[in-house]
Amino acid sequence: MRKVDYETVNKVKSALLSFQRFQWEQGCTAQALLEFDGFSDQIVQLCKAALVRKSKDGRVGVMEKNESVDDPAAIGEALIVSAEKTGDESLKKAADKLYYYLKYRAPKTVDGIIFHFNIKNQVWVDAYYMAPPFLCKYGDIDEALKQIKGFRKYLYDENKKLLSHIWDDDLGDFARKDFWGVGNGWAVAGITRVIDMLPSDRAEDREYLISYVRDLIDGCVTCQREDGLFHDVLDDPGSFVETNVGQMVAYAIYRGVARGYIDESYLKYADKAREAAYSKVDEYGFVQGVCGAPTFDYPGVAPEGQAFFILMEAAVRDLHQGK
Repeated sequence: MRKVDYETVNKVKSALLSFQRFQWEQGCTAQALLEFDGFSDQIVQLCKAALVRKSKDGRVGVMEKNESVDDPAAIGEALIVSAEKTGDESLKKAADKLYYYLKYRAPKTVDGIIFHFNIKNQVWVDAYYMAPPFLCKYGDIDEALKQIKGFRKYLYDENKKLLSHIWDDDLGDFARKDFWGVGNGWAVAGITRVIDMLPSDRAEDREYLISYVRDLIDGCVTCQREDGLFHDVLDDPGSFVETNVGQMVAYAIYRGVARGYIDESYLKYADKAREAAYSKVDEYGFVQGVCGAPTFDYPGVAPEGQAFFILMEAAVRDLHQGK
């Protein structure tokens, strides 16, 4: 297994910080730096910058049309940690308001599952990474699990062991049934983070999540190409070849192996994806070939692609160090 190349990580980090960022992108940036570098003033700066664009209902980092419901929660763990470490009351109030919004005010299905936008009654696979880790970190484990199980109800294909992209509640059908690679990456990474946060008295819940994330990883690695990469739609070789899903799945595998719930035999999939990702880092530190911002329907560059390279490397380093 390749050692962590800190020079490359720093170039990727520099390129990440150069991006203009939306809600979830600011959150991914903060989470990547939190996991790789640990708590620092930079984490506080990212959180305070998100508060500059807060809305009255409690969402943070909102931009343009202010339609996203759960993307603002992507920065939630960093926000809570920053509030705890600094004692800054503005950060604590922001975390409290963000939780209150998701728990009580966010638009949801009749069974209480969060919609991705406030203008469309749709459940998106992206939400696995945005809301449950924040809810769990805040202390509402039951709500985090409710959301994970609800997303599964609407999006999971038992035969493929993969998640569709978008369920439309008004249609009573999928708005996009495709097994979007990065969407499944959001899911395995988000569930992995929740597993890490669960206290020892939630053993049954932990086993449920471990079983679920194993199934999702199995579904993903079945679709891995010989070069370590994946297609944008996992089971559609006609879709473009994409870099970020490999980083996301590798992150989940490395974390799972380190915690003892993913078998070491899965490292071969993670290592292939990681080598492929390293080959995609250009001279300026941009990870090429990820779902490209701003439309995410072509191979390009994006903050989340940068962030998950760093998250992947944090997981590799921690695996080597026995953390």
